[in-house]
Amino acid sequence: MARIKRKYVCQNCGHETMRWFGRCPGCDQWNTLIEEIKPTQTSGNRRAARQAGFSYTPPTPLSQLVGTSDARQSTGFEELDRVLGGGIVPGSVILVGGEPGTGKSTLLLQVASSVAAGGQNVLYVSGEESGPQIRLRAERLGIFQDTLLVLTETDVEVVVSHMVELQPSLCIIDSIQTMAHGDVTSAPGSISQVRESASRLMGIAKEFDIPIFLVGHVNKGGSIAGPKVLEHAVDAVLYFEGDRHANFRILRAVKNRFGSINEIGVFEMGEQGLAEVENPSSFFLAERPLQAPGSVVTACMEGTRPLLVEVQALVGPSPFGGTPRRQSNGIDSNRLSMILAVLEKRCGLQLQTQDVYVNVAGGVRIDEPGVDLAVAMAVGSSLYNRAVDADMIVIGEIGLAGEVRSIPQANRRLWEASKLGFGKCIIPSSVYRILDIHRFHLQLVPIDSVAQGLQLALPRMRE
Repeated sequence: MARIKRKYVCQNCGHETMRWFGRCPGCDQWNTLIEEIKPTQTSGNRRAARQAGFSYTPPTPLSQLVGTSDARQSTGFEELDRVLGGGIVPGSVILVGGEPGTGKSTLLLQVASSVAAGGQNVLYVSGEESGPQIRLRAERLGIFQDTLLVLTETDVEVVVSHMVELQPSLCIIDSIQTMAHGDVTSAPGSISQVRESASRLMGIAKEFDIPIFLVGHVNKGGSIAGPKVLEHAVDAVLYFEGDRHANFRILRAVKNRFGSINEIGVFEMGEQGLAEVENPSSFFLAERPLQAPGSVVTACMEGTRPLLVEVQALVGPSPFGGTPRRQSNGIDSNRLSMILAVLEKRCGLQLQTQDVYVNVAGGVRIDEPGVDLAVAMAVGSSLYNRAVDADMIVIGEIGLAGEVRSIPQANRRLWEASKLGFGKCIIPSSVYRILDIHRFHLQLVPIDSVAQGLQLALPRMRE
C-alpha cells in the first residue's frame, strides 16, 4: 500500500521541509509554506518494479547522437523571432511571463493565428478563459482559422492526450498555473502542481518535437510564480515589460538555450492587438522635447540592435535637508550613485544638497555602462539649467577617476544616429582613434574626461 508523505512546500522558492515554519528557511519569506500530501512508492515496490522488467537507456557517445533539425519555425513576428534567436526550435518549451494586462495572451493568440494560417494545426489550451471569451478576443483581432483548435481544460493528462492525438505544430498553455496533475493532491497553482505539470508537458514536447509556449503568472516580487523551479526547467524565458496603461511593450529574453539573451522585441498595443515597431529608436524619441535642460540622447545596444533613447534628469534643492533623494527609472541605482560621486569629486558639481531624479523615456531599462556619460550630461544640464544641443548624442563609459572609457560596437551606434538625422556625437577619444570618421555623416567630438565633456556640451554651465 502506498505510504502517505506529508510535507510543507514554499510557494515562493520551492523549499521543502517536514514541519511548518512561519518563515521559509530557504528564502526567508513569511507564510509561504503550504502542506502537501503526496503518495510515494515504498522501497519494496520500487525494487519489485525493477525486477519485473526495468528498461533504461544506456549512455550514448556524443558522435552517435542524432541532431535535431536546424529549421526553425517562424512566429509571424520578426521581433519575436529575433528574441527567440531566429524562430521556434522544434520540441522547445518557452515560458512567457509579465504583469497582468501586458498582452501575453494576445501576442500568443496572434502567433497561433500566424502559424495556423500556413495550414498547420495549432492547439490553444486555456485554463482561465471559456470558449466564448476566447472567441470574442479572436474576433477583435480578426482571427478565424479553422486549423486553430481551442481546448478549455485544466487537467494536464487530458491536454497531453490531445497533443499526442493531434500532433500540432505548436501548443500554447494559458496558463501553467491553472494546470493540475491528478497524482498531486495540492491545489492548482501550487509549486508542486506547476512542477509536475510542466515536467509532463516537457516530456511530450521532447518526445514528439512539439514546441510549447507556457504563460506564467507573476508574483508580488515581479518574477514568475515558482521562479527557480519553473525557469530552470524550460528552454527559454521571455518577459513582457511596459506599463499596461501605455501602448508600448518590450519583450526581453532572460534565458534562451537556442539564442542570445541580449535581444529585445518592441511592440505597440492597438485595437488590432500587438503590432511590431519597425524603428524603435524613432518610437522612443517621438515625444522628445527639444532644447530642454536635463534631456540627452544616447545610443545603447540591445544584443545586435542599436537603440537611441532619451535620458532625462531633474535636479533640484532638497526641501527637507538631510540626505537628498536619489531616484532612477530605467538606470541601475548603484550605477547612478557612482556617476554622481564622480561628478562631485572630479568635476566639482555641488550635488550634496540636491535631489536627483533620472529617467529613461519610453520605459526602456538600460544595464550597460555605455550610457554613463549621457547620464552625467543630463544631470549637469539640469543642475545648471543649460540645454544640450538637440542634434547631439552622447556615448561613453565613466571610470572612477573621471576618465571616459571606450564602448563596444561604436560603429552600429553611430550609424543609427546618422540614420535618424543627428549631426554631432561626443565619444571617447579611444574610440575616435580607431574609427574611420569619413564613413559617418556626423561631427565626432572626442573627449578624455567627464569634465571636458561637460565643458563642450554645456559651455556656459558656470555662468
